[in-house]
Amino acid sequence: MTTATAPPPPRVDAAKGHGGNSPRDRARRRRRTVAVAFVLPALLLLGALVVYPVLFSVGRSLFDASGTRFVAGDNYAEIFRDPATLTAIRNSAIWVVVAPTLLTGLGLILAVLVEKVRWATAFKLLLFMPMAVSFLAAGIIFRLAYEEDPDKGVLNAAAVGVHDVFQDASSYPTARARDGQGLVERPDGSYGTVDAVSPGRSVTLGLVGVPPKDVPADAEPAAAGKAGPTDVTGAVYLDFTPGGGGRPGVIDTAERGLPGMTVEAVRDGRTVATATTAADGSFRLAGLATGSYTVRLPAENFAPPYEGVSWLGPALVTPAIIGAYLWIWTGFAMVLIGAGLSSLPRDALEAARMDGANEWQVFRRITVPLLAPVLTVVFVTLVINVMKVFDLIYIIAPGPVQEDATVLATQMWLVSFGGGNDQGLGSALGVLLLLLVIPAMVFNVRRFRRSQS
Repeated sequence: MTTATAPPPPRVDAAKGHGGNSPRDRARRRRRTVAVAFVLPALLLLGALVVYPVLFSVGRSLFDASGTRFVAGDNYAEIFRDPATLTAIRNSAIWVVVAPTLLTGLGLILAVLVEKVRWATAFKLLLFMPMAVSFLAAGIIFRLAYEEDPDKGVLNAAAVGVHDVFQDASSYPTARARDGQGLVERPDGSYGTVDAVSPGRSVTLGLVGVPPKDVPADAEPAAAGKAGPTDVTGAVYLDFTPGGGGRPGVIDTAERGLPGMTVEAVRDGRTVATATTAADGSFRLAGLATGSYTVRLPAENFAPPYEGVSWLGPALVTPAIIGAYLWIWTGFAMVLIGAGLSSLPRDALEAARMDGANEWQVFRRITVPLLAPVLTVVFVTLVINVMKVFDLIYIIAPGPVQEDATVLATQMWLVSFGGGNDQGLGSALGVLLLLLVIPAMVFNVRRFRRSQS
């Protein structure tokens, strides 16, 4: 008879313990619990502020404006049928190409130049300070700077000042001839005598529409000189008597001449003599041959004053807003590129200089290639940023040209809440904007991971 023996009890590793209750397992579970406790609030916020709005927008984009009727992809098709949305896509493309390119180029140039400036830190600080200004405040600043009235807008004040240095402005832009007093307006804006004038005659050319305060201070009482046998004389004067009275078309005692006006004698369509009125408005067209002439006041005497550039007009509103964006973000690009520049191997730069390369060759063939990874990161970061630009466009662009300056972000708001009340189309625009931004974000993340490995 054989006796069965029981199998030996399983060996228990003292390090592991029973059922994963070893100190190591408990420590691992504790670390996981702590990690989840720290990450959970961030995950909740991420879900509430990012994931849920994205999913809701995708779903909402499949319904009509009221949100009750399923329309599938009709809203996405409408994006490419609506002229305003196509304008927004075109302007967004302009922003993506122009703004990051200019900013990266400016940042590179300034970063290289600032290394040679004695007060480099102070210079960087000045250029970086606009980053501390909110887009709302920056928009208000540039809306005032771009004001078309030269008395309000600093850019047009400068433009008018430069223009007037090289070209004199008209002294009498509001002047006009009194009806029935011998002067008739021509299609080109000039005024000419109705009746032909022969040498030896004197003509008086009365104008109205000039406020007495705008008459030059050196103007004297109007008077017409005596004409010689080969001359035509006369006077250009303000045909208005302060306080009333006086006779139209006749120089009265209290009426003053209009100095500085150009007067021409015209025959057969050609200007044969020119004169400028004196302080009393008198002029003399001398050396005229026998015959009939028309005395003309050229259109430049009445040209409206130069008012500057319409910065916020349909043609320039997008470049003007991009200019405001450059003012804000140039310092950012300069600082990031400057940080990359400071880490370049100086021995490579010095070796190139010792081999005879000039500064331009060192910059183009060594500095730029070595900075290529930094320049790429800056460029892609700015692309992501300009795709979402909203504040500057909404604040700077006046109402009448809002559609000419709109981009996808502003169009999304205008369609959804700014009067369109079509949140289905607005959600489709939001999804389109997200799809356009994601590739740039993925590229940046991958680039960052490669640089860390």
